[in-house]
Amino acid sequence: MTDKQKITKLSDSVSVSPQLALGDVAILAKAGFKSIICNRPDDEDGDHPRSAAVAETAKKAGLQFAYVPVVPGAMTDQDGEKMAAALADLPAPVLAYCRSGARSTKLTDMARQKSEKTFSPSSQYNVVIVGGGSAGIATAASMLKRDRKISLAIIDPADDHYYQPGWTMVGGGAFSAEFTHRKEKDLIPARAQWIQSAVRSFDPDNNSILTADGQEIGYDVLIVCPGIKLDWEAIDGLPEALGKNGVTSNYRYDLAPYTFRLVKHLAGGRALFTQPPMPIKCAGAPQKAMYLSCSKWEKEGVLGDIDVQFHNAGAVLFGIKEYVPALMEYVERYDVHLNLESRLVAVNGEAQIATFEQKHGEETKRVEVEFDMIHVVPPQMAPDFVRSSPLAAESGFVDVDPATLRHSKYANIFSLGDACSAPNAKTMAAVRKQAPIVAVNALAALEGKPPVADYDGYGSCPLTVERGKVVLAEFGYGGKLLPSFPNWLIDGTRPSRLSWLLKDTILPPVYWHGMLKGREWMVKPHRIGAE
Repeated sequence: MTDKQKITKLSDSVSVSPQLALGDVAILAKAGFKSIICNRPDDEDGDHPRSAAVAETAKKAGLQFAYVPVVPGAMTDQDGEKMAAALADLPAPVLAYCRSGARSTKLTDMARQKSEKTFSPSSQYNVVIVGGGSAGIATAASMLKRDRKISLAIIDPADDHYYQPGWTMVGGGAFSAEFTHRKEKDLIPARAQWIQSAVRSFDPDNNSILTADGQEIGYDVLIVCPGIKLDWEAIDGLPEALGKNGVTSNYRYDLAPYTFRLVKHLAGGRALFTQPPMPIKCAGAPQKAMYLSCSKWEKEGVLGDIDVQFHNAGAVLFGIKEYVPALMEYVERYDVHLNLESRLVAVNGEAQIATFEQKHGEETKRVEVEFDMIHVVPPQMAPDFVRSSPLAAESGFVDVDPATLRHSKYANIFSLGDACSAPNAKTMAAVRKQAPIVAVNALAALEGKPPVADYDGYGSCPLTVERGKVVLAEFGYGGKLLPSFPNWLIDGTRPSRLSWLLKDTILPPVYWHGMLKGREWMVKPHRIGAE
């Protein structure tokens, strides 16, 4: 593709081309391109470099990369959505390629058309919420319950909505994947306007947002909660290894069922479970996958034939010391080999070999470990369009005051959930507590008033240590324990069947029928200055 005539410019931000060779990447970088999108599936016939190789070459050339594969003649609306999200997430100009360039051209057009169907090029709202996940919908519902007259828009490109805390249970065989899924259109509050597009950039000095399809959206108050980016590509070989050869992750809807299939069929060998450096959403989830797998193997009588290893990039098993003794009891019960400061850096799926960087004092070594099954949790970071924006803190997340969740510079901007910089645990329980606080503070900002409620850092991690028992970790800023129930009912530092009932039976309907409807059971906002 070294001939410039083979590059077709579709707009100032997107061009397309036929299949790239690895040597073309440096040429594209010199030509001013910032990102590459691969639309050709790795398993498509023909002699072409696989996406992982292009991604690695792009990274070395200072370019960003996205893999959005499409089978010829089988494009769907969902493919167009994925392309739109990729285009919104990556810095422009972008070069998209496939075998001939035709698929990339069509996908780019689909991405453009999808968001142009119903909305005018420019709109103005009292409140704009970026992100239609749990944080966005819960906050919108809470605000509209308090004030039905405000104009409110939610910007999110996705058709689907997931109860992500349920994916651990799917991987453990307790839930079906379908139980965790709803259509986004069925969850948007009735009086909210859904702008089904992705955000390209923020202009906080002019109170506006630019979307991927060119809409300029104005706001009086902005709430930013687009979640967190799962950086699968940060682990060499992982994207193409997932879903086969024993490589899985409960951090993806389509892979959680594969986790349980692997667990059911493994009767011997080695099972690895990994945890990347912080921050990640639900810091206990990597362990939960391991404990539920071990519980199943114990029940089937095969646990003694499986070498279970937990590789944690961090230096401790769990960040709040009060919960560690109970967790260590299960580590010992399941005979788990605990490897701290051991970070997964590469996966060879076909050879079933994982590579770790392990710290030994001042020395760091690379160690290869064979596996029959590996459950991987990817490194995580703020979404690219947040990280590169004026709203970002040094960490890349939206810079907020930890108590009021208001932006440190812009008084009419708030953030919550996984995308904000507050030092709380990134959990669904934290979002449930944050949403009403942001709702009342944002409404106060609409009236030109200061924040009226504050957040104590509450988060919860129901650690599923075995099928039927949970260690219910609840804590706030500084690791302070913040139990929701009296100790005689639930001692959160010990495994409890009642806590399993909470996780298995009570919390899912609370999510769908309470939190997303603006019902603030047990999470009424705490007023600043109140006891």
